[in-house]
Amino acid sequence: MKIAALLLLFAATTGVVRADCPSYADYSVMPHSPVSKGKYRIPSMRPPPDCRTFSNPTIEQALRNITSLISDPDWRQLFTNIFPNTLDTTVAWHDANETSPYTFLVTGDITAQWIRDSTNQVLPYMPYTAMDDDIARLVAGLINMQAEELLGYPYGNAFQPPRRSSLEPEENGIAVDLTVTPPFDNTTVFEAKFELDSFASFFQISSMYWRTTGDYDFMYNKAWGQSVSNILGIIEKLQEPTYNSKRLVNKPLVAYNRMTDTATETQFGGGMGNPVKYTGMAKTLFRPSDDATIFPFLVPANAFLSVELYRLSSMLDQIGVYLEMSAVAKKLAEEIRRGVFEHGTVVHPTHGRVFAYETDGYGSALVMDDANGPSLLGLVYQGFVEEKDPVYQNTRRMVLSADDNPWFFTGAYIHGVGSPHTGFQKVWPMAVAVQGLTSSNRTEVKQCLDQLVATTSGLGLMHESVHVYRPNDYTRSWFAWCNSLVSQFVVDAIVRFPGII
Repeated sequence: MKIAALLLLFAATTGVVRADCPSYADYSVMPHSPVSKGKYRIPSMRPPPDCRTFSNPTIEQALRNITSLISDPDWRQLFTNIFPNTLDTTVAWHDANETSPYTFLVTGDITAQWIRDSTNQVLPYMPYTAMDDDIARLVAGLINMQAEELLGYPYGNAFQPPRRSSLEPEENGIAVDLTVTPPFDNTTVFEAKFELDSFASFFQISSMYWRTTGDYDFMYNKAWGQSVSNILGIIEKLQEPTYNSKRLVNKPLVAYNRMTDTATETQFGGGMGNPVKYTGMAKTLFRPSDDATIFPFLVPANAFLSVELYRLSSMLDQIGVYLEMSAVAKKLAEEIRRGVFEHGTVVHPTHGRVFAYETDGYGSALVMDDANGPSLLGLVYQGFVEEKDPVYQNTRRMVLSADDNPWFFTGAYIHGVGSPHTGFQKVWPMAVAVQGLTSSNRTEVKQCLDQLVATTSGLGLMHESVHVYRPNDYTRSWFAWCNSLVSQFVVDAIVRFPGII
């Protein structure tokens, strides 16, 4: 489905977008004038005003306010491009009904809505939900949309547009040679890779929106309460070991088995994953990179989930609703957190005790980190530990070491954490942003900012990954999640270190 078609639908609904607007997938691969007057000559990459999928005066004023604090011309133009990118280009469908809004956000050049990505895409706008009803309805609509999606199929990581939007579902061909338990409908579910962080991201956007606005009308949407209840029950089942007391295999709750020559696109054990013992943590089949786990206890995803379960419980208690679910959420949060510390750490020969990336409860552990969040590097950003936590600091040194993290790359152009998802010698700018967000060292933060502004390949947007030696070798010119994350990093850096850019 072409992005131009999405824009046409939005135009029909709101009268905002011209019928002849170009596809942003095409627009994003060509630089547009004027360019900045700095070293990197960053082009202007916002679509024309009447080709933007969502326009808001509060966000435009915020953009002016923030860029007035940036003296570097390259960063001023880059921030102008990336901060509003989600609103400018990814609001595929928005029903602004005051009592029950709905919002469908595409991830960028892939016309589907990921639970994790869509939550992260709107985080830079969350502070403005308390001062602008339109932004509040946009985010509340996303909460309602995610609740509906997860109620329909809680094991999906990405979803097709709702039928009432009149948008055509994306053809992706994944149903060929694929067996998934439980079965899914490809006209509503874009991808059925079960990723534990999808649950945490849904909880995150719900509680963060409530904390910012005080509004909890989304709870009156039946899908929200039912989804939360279902998810808590699923998490309890995901804590179960592979074998029961009689050494018989417990029936898998979810499985993903695909005929493929790419190892990261299917799972071990006929789709159910490698065996695990009980640890308190919850199993997952896939990482936030959409790659298969090796050991099903993905530590950063469990850490993130425990934080958001605590926040969910706190929200329900303070509002005084769903108190039984609150008790379950708190219990799960405590069990998972305890499981991470008891079974999710190992002693590294160089760095001492560190958090493992994945483990199984039998003593096996995978020592690495992946650029995609939730990550080990981002444990502070996720709120799981304090920056000074000794195990985190050991882990951070390991993650940022080319000698000790097999997915850390360094070269003439950029250095940072990459991912098996994009192969060797490609660093993800989002990992550089997370490194800066989790550092209190001004020099390190400035180095991260310097790398990011230098890695747009002349296109003025954040990419998924960039090659450490070849600046024009990148993946995804239009990746809204990364644009939003780097925007958060810039604002954070300006607040903590005035004048840094």
